[in-house]
Amino acid sequence: MGPSLVVSARHAHAVAHRRGRRRTMVMASSGGAGTPPKLVTFLGKGGSGKTTAAAVAAQYYASEGFRTCLVAQSQDPAVEQLMGCKIGNSLTECAPNLSTIKLETSKTLLEPLDRLKKVDAQVNFTQGVLEGIVGEELGVLPGMDAICSVLALQKLLNFVSTGSSSSQPEFDVVVYDCNNTEEILRLIGATDRARSYLRYVRDLAEKTDMGRLASPSLLKLIYDSARPNGKTSEGRLSTEIWNEIEQLLERVSIWFADPSKLACFLIMDPRKSISVSSALRYWGCTTQAGSQICGAFGYTEDPSEMHQEVAQKFLPLPFSLLPFLPNDSSADWSRALSSLSQNTREQLKNMSTRVYPSVSFDSVQKSVTLFMPGFDKSEIKLYQYRGGSELLIEAGDQRRVIKLPSVMQGKVGGAKFVDRNLIVSIR
Repeated sequence: MGPSLVVSARHAHAVAHRRGRRRTMVMASSGGAGTPPKLVTFLGKGGSGKTTAAAVAAQYYASEGFRTCLVAQSQDPAVEQLMGCKIGNSLTECAPNLSTIKLETSKTLLEPLDRLKKVDAQVNFTQGVLEGIVGEELGVLPGMDAICSVLALQKLLNFVSTGSSSSQPEFDVVVYDCNNTEEILRLIGATDRARSYLRYVRDLAEKTDMGRLASPSLLKLIYDSARPNGKTSEGRLSTEIWNEIEQLLERVSIWFADPSKLACFLIMDPRKSISVSSALRYWGCTTQAGSQICGAFGYTEDPSEMHQEVAQKFLPLPFSLLPFLPNDSSADWSRALSSLSQNTREQLKNMSTRVYPSVSFDSVQKSVTLFMPGFDKSEIKLYQYRGGSELLIEAGDQRRVIKLPSVMQGKVGGAKFVDRNLIVSIR
């Protein structure tokens, strides 16, 4: 099994010094300067313990010597109560190796607006209209939370990096307590879906009179405001910029699909069937979004042998229990962390544990097998476009495009659903 986090010798020594012995950190990645931190998040039904799980994970990673940041998106004060510290919209050190920050969209959107204004002052695209906008007067519209969350996470994770930077990242692990599971699923699949939209927008820009007239200036305004990898559009053709944006989206899409960089865990109350069913569904939805689930956790006040029966439903994922924490006072973290089982500790550290392949191709039988847990056959729609080179799978309010290998391209001959797998035969 490949581990996932990267820690320097300095961090390992700090842990050894603090505890009197050197701990073996389970890591996987090349490491070294410029290696981006890992993102950890929890998916599950509301009230299943996502915030508590995020707090436990953040405290655990920090106690193991990882420089950890807990990112809270909700205005709910529960996370502050659990952590025992005030969390603001700037990084605050809450404990050794542990910082916290709360995302506030009304403040986050001011920075991109300021960037747009500075670039517009140079290119004069809006002829001063943009300069007249007072950011502090702008309210938050639906959809802005997700966009600003991406911008904030990019600052911490730098997932658009080409990997050539030699700067040392500020954190080893970023634990993200998202408002809701649906939003993180959209985030995971956003870049892959955005590539499809980008192709159509580029066609409009390059193949229509209106696009050829307006798009070069607008493209440079947006690009110079974002400045991916610190570059500007000066002296560059629009074609070069379009190509770079597409490559950037592809790079981020690959980043979100890599379980050694993004660790998604399921969380549920094993005593409640609806909580378990929701976790199973989110497992399938995560696969549909293009990522992987690394493990499942149960969170309940009354653990019993029932969780073993629940664990069977999530095979081949590892399953373990998190300690129950009362939400009416700050947690006793020393006691909580000492109560973590060995299975729970290993599961949190082995974040790139072997995952079940979501798609497999059999060129001999000319069949495609898609692992789709949490769904039944009636919920899955199968389409085919582009002359038989792709499959389009629709399930869980997600659409996923599967590109067929050249030796298997052809029309769909049939499909069957067997043991959480959709098996598609190609003629």
